[in-house]
Amino acid sequence: MNQPTPAIVAQSAVRRLPRLALLLFCAAYIVPGFIGRDPWKNADVTAFGYMLELAAGRSDWLSPTLLGQPPEFDALLPYWLGAWAIRLSPSWVPADFAARLPFAALLVLALAATWYAVYFLARTPRAQPVPFAFGGEAQPRDYARAIADGGLLALIACLGLAQLSHETTPALAQLGFSALAFFGAAALPYRTASPLVAIVAGLAGLALSGAPSTAVLLGAGSALVTVLDSPEEDRLRRRRWLWAALLLATTAGVAWLAGTLDLWRWRIPAPGDRDWHPAVRLLVWFTWPAGPLAAWTVWRWRRQLTARHVALPLWFALVAIGSTLLTHASDRSLLLGLPALATLAVFALPTLRRSVASLIDWFTLLFFTGCAIVIWVVWISLHTGVPAKPAANVAKLASGFEPSFSLLAFIAALAGTVAWGWLVRWRAGRHRAAIWKSLVLPAGGAALCWLLLMTLWLPVLDYARSYTAVVRGVTQAMDEPGCVEVFGLTRGQLAALRYHGKLDLRPAAAPARCPWLVMGSEYQPAAGLALDMKQWRLAATVRRPTDAKDNVLLYERQSRGG
Repeated sequence: MNQPTPAIVAQSAVRRLPRLALLLFCAAYIVPGFIGRDPWKNADVTAFGYMLELAAGRSDWLSPTLLGQPPEFDALLPYWLGAWAIRLSPSWVPADFAARLPFAALLVLALAATWYAVYFLARTPRAQPVPFAFGGEAQPRDYARAIADGGLLALIACLGLAQLSHETTPALAQLGFSALAFFGAAALPYRTASPLVAIVAGLAGLALSGAPSTAVLLGAGSALVTVLDSPEEDRLRRRRWLWAALLLATTAGVAWLAGTLDLWRWRIPAPGDRDWHPAVRLLVWFTWPAGPLAAWTVWRWRRQLTARHVALPLWFALVAIGSTLLTHASDRSLLLGLPALATLAVFALPTLRRSVASLIDWFTLLFFTGCAIVIWVVWISLHTGVPAKPAANVAKLASGFEPSFSLLAFIAALAGTVAWGWLVRWRAGRHRAAIWKSLVLPAGGAALCWLLLMTLWLPVLDYARSYTAVVRGVTQAMDEPGCVEVFGLTRGQLAALRYHGKLDLRPAAAPARCPWLVMGSEYQPAAGLALDMKQWRLAATVRRPTDAKDNVLLYERQSRGG
């Protein structure tokens, strides 16, 4: 027996968010962060290094390596995508920008798949609002579109999405493919071919992106949700067993694929090795504001926990949260749960009291407006010296940074700030009754701050987070850059030296004798045991402006011709 729905929604509350405004809003969120910057430490530049090795033919496609070192994450497809993009792009396109293009497409895929997943889940009969005695309740299609708009806004509003979704890493590939699988499982009652293709591509892509265990859990859980859900139509009740069988068959195929390519790895640490407090704190801020709203949805819809629109996103979210709590890659594991949490969050909107919605609006308005003011004040200080304190703090944290003015970035930041002011004014209008109105300010504020960071602060962030300054210091200290031996460098440092410095890197103590040696500063004591340091003379100490742990030492061979 179906339990009554807690959603009470009138037709007047399900107006669609204008499509052009929604598309422009998504573009303003997606594009900044993919253009105008160098690869950042650590995961971003490291993953790019493996893509560069594959594109140059210096590594095996089934076993990517960077100077003999395998990647930290046992993924294949993300590195393939970046390498293919580098190979196919014209020579005048920088390799790091070319590698970002497929990952920008993956972010677009994640947003689009989330919208359609929420749309199909909202169309299920058990997700519909309460019928009114004299009519006027929201119509199913209009309700589903409005809820889907809110789900997309809830996803963009998540604080943890911004940075990780703009990096060329396996984590973004996992996000895109998990969202694709989520859409496939959500749309099964209404479509057949496209959802099955999405499920196969999503689960297989997830496994090839380094998360085979997650793929298997998501596939098996989707099959279970399909069986437990009880549609009202007899035809759908009979077909659910076929859908469940197809889901299980796809899951078994993905498990076989992962085993064939040797992608299974045990990444769960011993219970005593895990500090739970950082993971819990991460869970709170990373998922804001979708996390608290999702918890409210589970409570308000607790009598319909087996309903498809609650059970499916709840399972996807629980798998991601479990991975977050049980593995070391906490933030990147939690990233996969954001589409599902956003889906749960939006089903809280029909049940929210007006006072709660007002609290969300006021908190969001104060928080993001304050953040935007800080970003603008620091930028003005860097370019005018007034006020003096922010510029002095930047000079202390990023020693050697020289501010540069970009008219295009300034116009984009100004336009985003004006749009935020208009959005606040629109939200303050009492005549606005759209169901997604409570998520407009959180999503708009998150997009605004990300836009400001990637325009006004991009030069200083690029200087602080990339290895460009370190590589420049190394190459400038060499009279003839070329063959270089390396010792004690991270994968990110190796990738940066290879790409920015165009250096021919060799492992230290290899048969080839290079005139130069680059060493991580922290490995200097160990170098005396592993290498014959009598052959080398310290030529320069190259300091990274923002992190002393990334300082490198440049040595010159004593006998250049020996």
